[in-house]
Amino acid sequence: MEEKAGEYLVQRRVLDEVRLEEVAQKGTWSTKPTAGERIKESFRCSGPRLKQVALSWIPLLSWLPRYSFRENAIGDLISGCSVGIMHLPQGMAYALLASLRPVYGLYTSLYPVLVYFIFGTSRHISIGTFAVISIMVGSATERLAPDANFPMNGTNGTGAVDLDARDGFRVQVACSLTVLAGIFQILLGIVRFGFVVTYLSEPLVRGYTTGSACHVCVSQLKYLFGVKPARFTGPLSLIYTLVDICCLLPQTKVPELVVSLVTLSVLIVVKEINGCYRRKLPLPIPIEIIVIIAATVATHFGGLTSKYDVDVVGEIPSGLKAPQAPDTTLFLQVIGDAFAVAIVGYAINISLGKTFALKHGYKVDSNQELVALGLSNAIGGFFQCYSVTSSLSRSLVQESTGGKTQVAGLISSVIVLVTVLKIGSLFSDLPKAVLSTIVFVNLKGMFKQFTDVPLLWKTNKVDLLVWLVTFTSTILLNLDLGLAVSIAFSLLTVIFRTQLPRYSILGHVSGTDLYLDTDTYKEAREIPGIKIFRSSTTIYYTNAEMYLEALQEKSGIEIGKLLTAKKKRDAKLKRDQKKEKAKSKAKKRRQPSKMAERKVSLDDLGRVNEAFQHDAATSGSDSEAGCQSDAEKGMEKGMEKGIPRLSATHSVVLDVATTSFVDTVAVTTLKNMFRDLGEIDVEVYLAGCQACVVEQLEAAGFFTESLPKSRLFVSVHDAVLHVLGARGPDDFVLDVCTTPM
Repeated sequence: MEEKAGEYLVQRRVLDEVRLEEVAQKGTWSTKPTAGERIKESFRCSGPRLKQVALSWIPLLSWLPRYSFRENAIGDLISGCSVGIMHLPQGMAYALLASLRPVYGLYTSLYPVLVYFIFGTSRHISIGTFAVISIMVGSATERLAPDANFPMNGTNGTGAVDLDARDGFRVQVACSLTVLAGIFQILLGIVRFGFVVTYLSEPLVRGYTTGSACHVCVSQLKYLFGVKPARFTGPLSLIYTLVDICCLLPQTKVPELVVSLVTLSVLIVVKEINGCYRRKLPLPIPIEIIVIIAATVATHFGGLTSKYDVDVVGEIPSGLKAPQAPDTTLFLQVIGDAFAVAIVGYAINISLGKTFALKHGYKVDSNQELVALGLSNAIGGFFQCYSVTSSLSRSLVQESTGGKTQVAGLISSVIVLVTVLKIGSLFSDLPKAVLSTIVFVNLKGMFKQFTDVPLLWKTNKVDLLVWLVTFTSTILLNLDLGLAVSIAFSLLTVIFRTQLPRYSILGHVSGTDLYLDTDTYKEAREIPGIKIFRSSTTIYYTNAEMYLEALQEKSGIEIGKLLTAKKKRDAKLKRDQKKEKAKSKAKKRRQPSKMAERKVSLDDLGRVNEAFQHDAATSGSDSEAGCQSDAEKGMEKGMEKGIPRLSATHSVVLDVATTSFVDTVAVTTLKNMFRDLGEIDVEVYLAGCQACVVEQLEAAGFFTESLPKSRLFVSVHDAVLHVLGARGPDDFVLDVCTTPM
């Protein structure tokens, strides 16, 4: 036969599991080392082993010796300077979100960046302050160190607050939380638990960050309007705060509102210019640092603080502080916040890292990233830093300005270091309203995520539901409870999807070996007497019962009713058999009575023939045996041909190709299906069973003499050919070659 392009012809035997093991030479060997071998290997010490461990835990040792100055130095220098300039305003602005003084934002833009330079694997992300993490830290610091706990001595309840004591304790809370979050991340990285972030789906993360952006926005309104709302905690605190700010609007400080509006306008216009002309501009205009310098100069020389009572950041100490151990007594009070910060920070970090790695063709180690981020937080916590993660805006600038390696991060930290040592004190007259506007403008990317809603409505409504529930719970329940509710709901959607899969009856497509859903494809026709059933997901304890119910509904085989009908039929057959036996016995009784009458008549005549009596008795016993044999044969014949089938279906093929594992409930369900359907004269076969599932079935004792491996077939087509071959050619003939080799 001449084959045409795009066509193929395969001739082989029908393969069940037994034949498959012979043909493919299935073995029990394994190339994977055993658990004992892996443990032994992990404790083995040698020169190459030590080098491998050092390079895996300290990536700097692997890439820095191969650093190409000719290819990378200029790009990293320009990129590092650009990102360093962005670190200054964002560090100071985001520190306000954490309810800390701006200088701690500068510290946070310095130490963790140096640690990530040594241990990180991503070449393009910019570690440092981030709005979402900052607001999460701020919720903990304000909860444990509210203004009411720090009254000024001798104020007699006038409401004055000891700012130095309050801010000092808030730093302790933030550092303790940061160190604990870092410990969580390091431990998860050591046990190779980087996959935990996979439970945070993209709709969940985007919905959560959008809700967090709303929290950030509301928290900064007080600086824009110059009001002092009350502090609320717990669920609905965002709503209460927003209502309180609206009530305080008549008390708005007009000078601060003017400063905010002017700064906001300038930032928006210049950032739009940067976006429109990003391909023509060699570097984006550093408008944030320009605005900070201009606002500081205008406030200082214009006397805005003394004349109009404009709120400024205050004294920014020069120099670096000595490291301090965190207050471990606070660990129990911030453990929930720390774990939430650890998970969310890592989720944002690894998603950005993998995005850039995919774009530029290198690999990011998810577990090493967890360790690197954990070390950045844990070490930074000793130097008065709060929790960090990567920033999308800074990472985009680092990549777009030519950054090739982590050296760009090192250069940016040098710029921050110079600022902290020599320049930081000059920003003491910087209005807080300016920093708030910088935060507002940088939230633009997060608020753009609202466009996910119409897109998800068109593509996937379950993901849309996850997005909306996450956003709503984050808004109403705050960041910690909102995250917990979001993760729980997201996992529930996965469970519901496996509990409510799509069940299909498959039909044969003429001229092919394909079997498709009859509800979806018109040319897919059912084979008379054979039901081919498929589930879109694996069979396990949560959906095993529904699998059986769906099979009965789709195939029309109501096992319970058919079993009841079989029992009635069997009972009727037994009654008929008893009647036949009773009739045969009645015949038996009538025959001896006739013989007795004949004997009496012969006696009367005086002629008794003993030989005749013997022949008659023998004849009677033979006739009895003949009658019973005919009755039994008639019953057997009736059982075989005279009794109609209970169901028009004689075979069921279960396509289990989508099943990746089976548990004890699934095994029991399958056993019961084989048994119950067998009792109503319906044969059951499995098709497309994966090797791992076959092994699990063997371990569970699924296969027996009455249920051999020959009931398993490589494909649905193999199972159908086997059924048709066993039933004979008169039932149905496929229009593909069904002749086995």
